[in-house]
Amino acid sequence: MTSKDIKFREIRHLRGPNMWTYRPVLEAIVDIGDLEDFPSNTIPGYYERLKAMLPSLYEHRCSYGEPGGFLRRVEEGTWPAHILEHVTLELQNLAGLPGGFGKAREISERGVYKVVVRAWQEQVTRAALQEARDLIMAAMEDRPFDVEAAVERLADLVDSRCLGPSTASIVDAADDRHIPYIRLLENGNLVQLGYGAAMRRIWTAETDRTSAIAEGISRDKDLTKSLLQCCGVPVPEGREADSPDDAWEAAQEIGLPVCVKPVDGNHGRGVFIDIHSREEVETAYRVALDEGSGVLVERSIPGSEHRLLIIGGKLVAANRGDVVKVIGDGRQTVRELVETQINSDPRRGPSESHPLSNIRMDSAARIELSRQKLDPDSIPEEGCEVLIQRNANHEFDVTDDVHPETAAIASLAARIVGLDIAGIDLVVEDISKPLAEQGGAIVEVNAGPGLLMHLKPGVGKPRPVGQAIVEHLFPNEATGRIPVIGITGSYGKTTVAQLVARMLILSGRHTGLACSNGLYLDRRQSEKGDCARWEHANRVLMNRAIQAAVFENGSDTIVTEGLAYDRCQIGIVTNIDAARHIGRHYIDTPEQVFNILRTQVDLVLKTGAGILNAREPELVEMADLCDGEVIFFAYDPSLPAITEHLEHGKRAVIVRYGQIMLASSEGEISLAKLKDIPLTDGGKNVPQTENVLAAVGAAWALGISPDVMRTGIETFFIEQQ
Repeated sequence: MTSKDIKFREIRHLRGPNMWTYRPVLEAIVDIGDLEDFPSNTIPGYYERLKAMLPSLYEHRCSYGEPGGFLRRVEEGTWPAHILEHVTLELQNLAGLPGGFGKAREISERGVYKVVVRAWQEQVTRAALQEARDLIMAAMEDRPFDVEAAVERLADLVDSRCLGPSTASIVDAADDRHIPYIRLLENGNLVQLGYGAAMRRIWTAETDRTSAIAEGISRDKDLTKSLLQCCGVPVPEGREADSPDDAWEAAQEIGLPVCVKPVDGNHGRGVFIDIHSREEVETAYRVALDEGSGVLVERSIPGSEHRLLIIGGKLVAANRGDVVKVIGDGRQTVRELVETQINSDPRRGPSESHPLSNIRMDSAARIELSRQKLDPDSIPEEGCEVLIQRNANHEFDVTDDVHPETAAIASLAARIVGLDIAGIDLVVEDISKPLAEQGGAIVEVNAGPGLLMHLKPGVGKPRPVGQAIVEHLFPNEATGRIPVIGITGSYGKTTVAQLVARMLILSGRHTGLACSNGLYLDRRQSEKGDCARWEHANRVLMNRAIQAAVFENGSDTIVTEGLAYDRCQIGIVTNIDAARHIGRHYIDTPEQVFNILRTQVDLVLKTGAGILNAREPELVEMADLCDGEVIFFAYDPSLPAITEHLEHGKRAVIVRYGQIMLASSEGEISLAKLKDIPLTDGGKNVPQTENVLAAVGAAWALGISPDVMRTGIETFFIEQQ
């Protein structure tokens, strides 16, 4: 079998909705060469080896619609391209990206296929495709393949390139509400939710409402404490110390035990609690100073540390931290016990996907051990309980136990600092009772709090923190959307796009236009040349000033890049001339052309409208695919499609008596005379007249007034020249 191979001719990243699916995918042009003559059932032992390498393929249902369906296809005989699709998806799944869309389709050239797989992140899926190809070839040729190593490589890519779990929870919650999103950093967690003027931005648990001043205040623990104290919020007594000796003096003033921590630290680094001696105070001071620009010495408050998550002034989640201990066995050192009894927990790890952190033998742990006359290399006796860490991970969900007064005080603390999202750390013995009656206090207010502890608590139920953040940013069912108008077809797209943009501008909306003639922001051309591309449309959607966006989408863009938006208010298909598209990008049939152009109609929102040419039977057929309203346009008002459409109480834009008419169940309204519209040459230029009709249909669906529509179409040609 060594002379047979699987080769990638081309791999395209379709970054938005495309002819295959609404989601981004990789489309690989795969040449299997002579393997076309060797389906899987003709290769001895292939089925058994593939099944042994990836037993989880059993979950793939394939065409049989039941577990084991895909493996049954392999056993009965299928081709490498189909297997490549499933193996790629499964490798991504094992690396932490579950589910996903996949297709494998033969094209007209023998032995060449299109393999399409969901691309959560381009580099990850490219790597998964290559690993899948190598695995399949190893199974064919009876060679070893290290699946575990391949999955580990992919998992590392997922960790470094995909959204972190906290950010992903917010994005997923937005997606559940059909709020669109754009990732603004390829390897970061800066994300735009919504389009144009309706957008909001998040960076993990910070938003564009998170004040830089508030964040700065939260980093200064002494200033935070002072502000809280002035407003009556209980905080521990204490002060800043400028030397180890001064720290000990402060501890004596306050009274032992004390807490020593950095003035501007975070994530609990350099924090020492329940300190009783001068030696411990001075040691803690030096470590805390390394973690920040100054050191605070405060009263040590009895109880457990709790993290309360406040979003938009409301308590959304709360977790309790507990001490970390190990039990001696008389054989292992403390360091070894930590690894076997604590860090072996699969919930612990160094990455963002782990809800609990690994326990380190840091300075705080060494101080705790020294109190017990131990060090990391000591071997505790069997059954001996050894305290490792007092302020450990906030593992236990206690949201339902928080006393209302405590929740109100935490919310007040967030407002005092000025944070819209805050992690409030407080120490209390019983979270179900008010702070005052048990001497509890707020010890920190944190900007950009971690969300993972609430998404994946060690004990207790997960909390919908992503949903709460989305509700905070988009209250009252706001969608984050602006009117997006997409135009495709075989010809006339540019003119229609410019006409629609013109009418939107005249209606008073700041409008972005990306078309073959350039990129426009209102009437200003910001870039020349062909801008009917994904990149230019994406730039328009990222512009905060834009209140409406108009995009020309040629078939090449849909086939090779995908569309830049997830859904649209208006989708226009001007016409279909299959011959203009066949022979490009492996498009061979009129049916494929139909499937490409229908993408624009598939994206129309339920509240939107599809604008279709009633002269073309394929576009009349396409009307059934539109989730929103359909407005037909036609130069000939006697077309059966127009007659039937109007009989069903629907709208159409037609030509009658030399005029453009807005036709509906309420009758026909004259909009403008063709002789007054230069673009149509008095109606003699039928294609241009149809372009005007299509643009009018879009403007009508957008609620633009007849006066504005009339002005737009009557002056368009003159002003454009």
